[in-house]
Amino acid sequence: MNLVDSHKYPSLSATQISKLENQGCSANDWNLIHIHPDTDISLIRNVEFEGEVSIGLLSHDRYPNSALRNSLIANSSIGDGARIRYVVGGVHNAQVGDEVTIENCDRIEFTPGSACGVGTRVAVLDETGSREVIIYPGLSAQVAMLMARAKRSAAEEIYHAIDRLIDNGDIACPHSIGDRSKLLNCGPIRDVSIGHDITIESVRTLSNGAVINNAPNGKGFTSVGPGVDADGFIIEDGVANSGALLRNVYVGQGAILEKGFTAHDSLFFANCSMENGEACAVFAGPYSVSMHKGTLLIGCQTSFLNAGSSTNQSNHMYKLGPIHWGVLERGVKTSSGSYLMLGANIGAFSLLMGQHKTHPDSREFPFSYLFGDSRGATVVVPGVMLRSCGLLRDEQKWPKRDRRKGIKDLPMLDKVVCDVLNPATVDAMINALGIIRPMLNRQADDDLYHRYKGMKLSRASLDRAMKLYYLGIMKYLSIFLPSDSDNAENHISSLFSPLPENRDEHPEGYYEWVDVAGLPTPRPMLDEILKLVEPKEIDKAFRKVADDYDALQREWIDRRFPRNLRLDAEHIRRGAEEFDRLVELDRETYRASLSDEMAMLRL
Repeated sequence: MNLVDSHKYPSLSATQISKLENQGCSANDWNLIHIHPDTDISLIRNVEFEGEVSIGLLSHDRYPNSALRNSLIANSSIGDGARIRYVVGGVHNAQVGDEVTIENCDRIEFTPGSACGVGTRVAVLDETGSREVIIYPGLSAQVAMLMARAKRSAAEEIYHAIDRLIDNGDIACPHSIGDRSKLLNCGPIRDVSIGHDITIESVRTLSNGAVINNAPNGKGFTSVGPGVDADGFIIEDGVANSGALLRNVYVGQGAILEKGFTAHDSLFFANCSMENGEACAVFAGPYSVSMHKGTLLIGCQTSFLNAGSSTNQSNHMYKLGPIHWGVLERGVKTSSGSYLMLGANIGAFSLLMGQHKTHPDSREFPFSYLFGDSRGATVVVPGVMLRSCGLLRDEQKWPKRDRRKGIKDLPMLDKVVCDVLNPATVDAMINALGIIRPMLNRQADDDLYHRYKGMKLSRASLDRAMKLYYLGIMKYLSIFLPSDSDNAENHISSLFSPLPENRDEHPEGYYEWVDVAGLPTPRPMLDEILKLVEPKEIDKAFRKVADDYDALQREWIDRRFPRNLRLDAEHIRRGAEEFDRLVELDRETYRASLSDEMAMLRL
């Protein structure tokens, strides 16, 4: 790629060359050096030129800080108003935009043909590479999840489509440093495409990557800070800071990785926050958070995760290698010191405590407490999280913490629905009622536990779960009731169409919803999306799901709800009010406990 337009500026005159040489400059061929005719030559001092170089307008009248000093510039184009000083190893094969600042840096270079991180294959989930995700500018959580979780044949079709776009140049990152970006006090930066309005400061080393800002000119969130060491990466509208160590990593919009966080072969999507700990082969969907030292996330898919201190997982059974992986569904929290042996699937909005060594699959019991007993078996207390006042707090805080919305006109790559009660979680609660009912009709085992898929459940907890799940379902339905009680019955009739005689379900049948990296999606629509291979078409289809989410919910409610849950507005409202009372009781109990603690600690 020819970075320099040799016809843009005239060749240097003998007087200009003499003045530059007197100012400590040199070139292997002055005929290849082209400078804007209005540039103040006195602003270029102690610069060594190699190959073909183009320099834009340098003028303190127009750009007060512009200057080129004490640097090597080779085969590069320098924009108007640039400030390049003390670049020891020089700027090589780069297109430097307008008003770029590069100071006190090591070598900055591009290798001809370098992909700058585009097309890097990230061995997410299964560290051996069977679940690879190709990273590129504009990657969304939804497209990435299809690559990671779809059938091999479908994933390979997407791989081929992306590879074709990369080979044709339709997906690429330029060998450039964008307008108004700043590179300050940095170590070597090799084959790293840098967008506009980005600050990269005091990094250790960056190689084979891209730092992208999709915000309008003059705005942006993207930055890379002190001590970062990254290779094979894309940071897109995100932040890496304070000693983060990254290898084969995608950092998405509003995501922050900092304070010595270490990650390899991992993906971090919208508004993730990762500090201190470690991630290996992790698919971190939107709003996944890990803040503590000693926390290891490995071989798992998450979204809306809150990982407690010293959370730990294992994906290696020392037989066939690190091939095990699992899913922590939407909203899972892990307590301090929790351990999970993968593969496992933890149900939505559950709290994981203790040691779990029997590969639990609790997805049919959302909103549960999961305790590890002394032998590593999983004891499930289903539904009890529904009464937690923290759920409402979470649902309210997530939209407020969307860093993407603080940047005007930023295109949203990840489609995210923050609802705690959504068709995926409500469907699981309806199914749970059907699982628990027959369990209660038989006797418990000798140790007084019922067993389901290797997990242990007490009779008392099952009795309580029947009520909690029912109230949770009523709370969900109440969302669709108008505030005007006089209109509620008419509204219910529009929500539930009459069922034929002797049928418990809608004649058109039931279908599930799948939470696709933060976006609940009807299974029929997902099946159609899985037939697509072009990333833009896939994103467009998921965008339609997000746009039509409310209407799709209403359609699903009519088809999904059995006769015994198609209740009138008064029943729904009473159930929702009781649900709210339980949540408020939890809040009051917690506040009273907190008040007692504060009294205990008072001077």
